[in-house]
Amino acid sequence: MPTIVVDVMPKAELLDPAGKAVAGALHRLGDTAFSGVRIGKRFELTVDGEVTDAVLARARELASEMLSNSVIEDVIAVSVDE
Repeated sequence: MPTIVVDVMPKAELLDPAGKAVAGALHRLGDTAFSGVRIGKRFELTVDGEVTDAVLARARELASEMLSNSVIEDVIAVSVDE
């Protein structure tokens, strides 16, 4: 069955305390290759049947209306993973 993947991230201008904590932990563990971490959410919507343009459009609507908080988050991608 095909899957629609929705990636949601905190808005760039907002602080990401969880990401900052992970970045600090990486640094404390001696891994200095990474200068920052941002943590987001990934949703996988399994589709019964074919992913039509209408189904994909509905997934985009759900991503912006229900799966993300438009005040603090951006929907980064809505893609099909078959």
